[in-house]
Amino acid sequence: MKITGYELFLVEPRWLFLRVDTDEGISGWGEPIVEGKAHTTATAVEEMFDYLIGQDPARIEEHWQVLAKGGFYRGGPVLSSALAGIDQALWDIAGKTHGVPVHQLLGGHVRDRVRIYGWIGGDTPEELAESAAEQVAKGLTAVKMGPCGQLEPLATAAAIQAIVARVTAVREALGPDLDVALDFHGKFSGAMSRRVLPLLEPLLPMFVEEPVLPEYSRDLGAVVRSTSIPIATGERLFSRWDFRSVMSDGIAVAQPDISHAGGISETRRIAAMAETYDVLVAPHCPLGPVALAASLQLDFAVPNFLIQEQALGIGYGDSSGLLGYLLDPEPFTVRDGYIERPTGPGLGITIDEDALRAAAERGHRWRNPLWRNADGSLAAW
Repeated sequence: MKITGYELFLVEPRWLFLRVDTDEGISGWGEPIVEGKAHTTATAVEEMFDYLIGQDPARIEEHWQVLAKGGFYRGGPVLSSALAGIDQALWDIAGKTHGVPVHQLLGGHVRDRVRIYGWIGGDTPEELAESAAEQVAKGLTAVKMGPCGQLEPLATAAAIQAIVARVTAVREALGPDLDVALDFHGKFSGAMSRRVLPLLEPLLPMFVEEPVLPEYSRDLGAVVRSTSIPIATGERLFSRWDFRSVMSDGIAVAQPDISHAGGISETRRIAAMAETYDVLVAPHCPLGPVALAASLQLDFAVPNFLIQEQALGIGYGDSSGLLGYLLDPEPFTVRDGYIERPTGPGLGITIDEDALRAAAERGHRWRNPLWRNADGSLAAW
């Protein structure tokens, strides 16, 4: 079997899909995307196919090594994300070739279902509590929230008290048997995180994500030591080398993104490394159906998996957009807060190419918002 071609589809709300074709009529799907840099990532994918055309798609590891290390410049979000989408598609082809789901090629499933969480939003404690109740009504047993909007580098007492009030409202709405995770999203300085985290400890969040920006990962150890709350990070780390230092700093949860961190191949290696540090894995995935399907395949094969992020209703637009690109959304059916193990070949989903092509005619140029501090200086989003 040989790789004969590929096609890229830029679709709303902010996604990029890749189809890889072979001379035996088997195609695989991947999702190579850097949110806000979709066109740049697409160009990187196109350049990588200068090497891939004519190659045997079954040599997944060989192609990963060449594409990751064969050039003088390595890594970074764009190159790692382009590689990630290609890697997903090659695994999809492998599964379809053998007639089995990808997780079977990764050693078989170690669990029967995968727990997921849903995002909640709102500006006030009341709105957040209502949003949490809505997710619980859908059958979810865990939610994640951002505890604040734009935050000054050293916020006022009132701003800190408002953060605690929002999380308190959600905890009260959920009760003690359900989970809430918090996403600081790199908005907090290290000093702010160390100040706020002890105040949140009585509310027992599942974890706190990105308490510092990735460029300040060296400060994670101090943050970890300042609190009993499990610390999570990793959506802006792109390889096992990026994760190595934060593992030793004592994080509790690693969050690699299968569309950013080198695909299924590299994310599996990150998960294996995390296991040696007693670190759980909760893959980041605020993306489309291919990224979610690839994440789920990994989740079923990884012993130290915790919980899966998903965009079935995350707030980046109508969730029907995610399901609308599938001929059959059944593989993403949620029951009692879990998604059951997929049994279809490859990634376990079938893309509706007619819907995809229609959406690709519109395309997108999504950009993240730009936030400002009170003095007009740039703030973290």
